[in-house]
Parts: sequence; structure tokens; C-alpha cells
Amino acid sequence: MPDVHPGAARRVVLLVGTTKGAFFLHSDEHRQDWTLTGPHLGGWEVFSLLGDSRQGRRRIFAGTHHQSGGATIQVSDDLGASWRPVEEGPRFTPLGDFDWEKGRWIPNQPGTQREWRLNRFWQLVQGHDSQPDTVFAGSEEAALFVSHDAGEHWKELSGLTAHPTRPDWGPGAAGMGLHTILVHPDNPDRMWVAASAVGVFRTDDAGATWQTCNAGLDRQPVAGRSAEIGYCAHKIVLDPDDPEVLYMQDHGGVNKSVDGGDSWFPIEKGLGAEGDERFGFPMAVARSGELYIFPLKNSEHRVARDGRMMVYRSDDRGESWQPVPGDFAATTSYVNVLRDGMAVDSLEPHGLYFGTSSGDLFYSLDRGTSWSAIEGRFPRITCVKTWLLPA
Repeated sequence: MPDVHPGAARRVVLLVGTTKGAFFLHSDEHRQDWTLTGPHLGGWEVFSLLGDSRQGRRRIFAGTHHQSGGATIQVSDDLGASWRPVEEGPRFTPLGDFDWEKGRWIPNQPGTQREWRLNRFWQLVQGHDSQPDTVFAGSEEAALFVSHDAGEHWKELSGLTAHPTRPDWGPGAAGMGLHTILVHPDNPDRMWVAASAVGVFRTDDAGATWQTCNAGLDRQPVAGRSAEIGYCAHKIVLDPDDPEVLYMQDHGGVNKSVDGGDSWFPIEKGLGAEGDERFGFPMAVARSGELYIFPLKNSEHRVARDGRMMVYRSDDRGESWQPVPGDFAATTSYVNVLRDGMAVDSLEPHGLYFGTSSGDLFYSLDRGTSWSAIEGRFPRITCVKTWLLPA
């Protein structure tokens, strides 16, 4: 069920994660003027944020990392005024021997030579509507965790890390993070996850078992890896009206599935030549068939093509793409937008937001025709999330 009843006055909170804490921007549903609070969690890297107003809560979750404190999940119940770590945070299920000198579990699965450790939490999402106290977290190294008590106690869904291909999982240039978690809107037992340099997986039994969903994707082969994995998915979104339709931005381009991830095919008409405008990280869906991406200059550069920030939109379920006309800045901008750096709210007209690696934050209320910059410059932006609350 929606957090805010239709027709009720609403306010929008932008949750912005950065490498130097979190910042929250508040506005009414007209979204013309914004009030900034923060930095919250100063000194912590914040890679994921979630606003949860189910069951009358006003809880913000933050996936945080500190040089000395490691990876943690922290929560605030007063819009960021105070924070605390959850009572029992995510940790890996012991599947090997404990190395007392290093203070870590060493996996004993055949062929696995790498230690399992929690470096960051890349994703935090709400559970199915029928499970109002459920929250999921995706980590680096790639694993999936769940809480059934509004985030206080967590356990690993070890069916994923026990997948037969797990000994062959390995990091890409930016690590091996589980960055996408999608819950089927009509079936709480069906979920999709995606991990960088590994690929896409689906479960139909609430995470007990998983199958790979990478058919049709371009593989980045690594010696010794199973042919089922080695697919560098960057971001996946679900069509809001048809949960069998998924869209993906990956290392080689933009793809679509119409069968729940069983197979994929490219959707790149209008995106330019291979190696130029096909590569990117973020993807957002505003309504059924309306999609947005921020293409970059290939995987080696990973910056805005020709130094010009550009958002592309599709209005036909990815059949074609066109750059939106909005002009972001007159100056050259060799920036990046990370995989969770773009978001859409559910108001009408919907707001489209993105934050850059240089700390700039932009929004549009007319499908990208014009853009406004939110005043100020932030640290490197890692994620942008929207949260609707009663006015």
C-alpha cells in the first residue's frame, strides 16, 4: 500500500548519500524551494539510503562505511537529527574456518580463494507490501541480507552465496557489489538481484534457491569462471505495470527482458556508436514505458561524453532513445553519475533527479525539457533517493 494516501498533501524528501555523509533536502509537492539539512553521519561514506514510512514509521536507513568502523547499517527515527547502529547488523553465515589472526571467516568452498568480508552496503530496499517490516540489503562482497523487524536484526539469505557458481565469482574494476534488489509487486517470493562482474539472479522461493538470468547478455569472460556468470550488470529496473518486463544498463549497453529475466536483448536505437554513448551506470523508470539513462564515454573513461552532461529518455519501452533538450551547464563537465545517482518521485508531474561525482545535484519537473540545479556543491554523490511523507 502507498505510504501516503492519494489526494493527501505531501512533502518530498531527497535523500542524498555522499562520500562525506548524507544530506537531506525537503520541499512541498510543488518542489520549487528546498530546505537542506546535513551533513548527517559526517565522516562516514554513505552508499545507500532508504526512507521507510510503513506502519507509521519515519525511519531512515543508511548503509555506511568508515575507515576504522567498517561497514554498518545505521538508522534515524527523527529525520536525521540522531543516529544509531541497528541492534544486530548483517554478517556472513560462517561457511569455513575462522582465521583468528585476521579476525575473519575464510570460506572452504572448493575453488574459493578469497575471504568473505563486508566492505559496503550498496542497496537498501523495502520488502513486499504484504511484509511491512521487511527490509533487504545488498552488500560488497556480493551477498543479500534480510530483516523482518524493521531493520533491527539481520540474517544472510545464504541460498545466494551457496549458489553452485559462487566459487567462480570475482570482482571487476570497481569491486563485486550486490547493487540491485527488485521485489515482484504481486509475488513476495519472487525477487531479482544483480551483482557487478557476476550477473543477474532470480528466486521464486523467497531466497532459498536462485537461478542465473543472463542469457543474451554480453559476457566479460574471466579465465576459470563458469559460463553462467561474468556479466557486469550496472543497474536493473522493473516496469511498474508489467513485472515480467525488466530493463538493464550494463557494461556493454542497454538491454531489456520481457520474460522475467530468462532472456535479454539490446535496446539501443538512438544511443550512438558502440563504446561511446552505450556505456553507463544509472537507469530510472518514471512510469510504464518511460525510462531515463545517463550515458558515459566508454568503460575506460567513465565520464560524460565530450564533457557534456546528457540525459537520454525513452517513451516507448526502450524501442528508441533521444537526448532530452535540457542544458545543465555552459561549462565543460567531465563528470560521472553512479548507478544509484538518479531517481524519480511518484508525484504528478514526476520529478527526475540526479547527482554527479563532482557533487552537483539537478532536477527536472518536465521530463527533462528544463533543469534546475539545487544550490550548493556536495561531496561526491553516491546515491539519490526520493521519499514522500504527509505534509
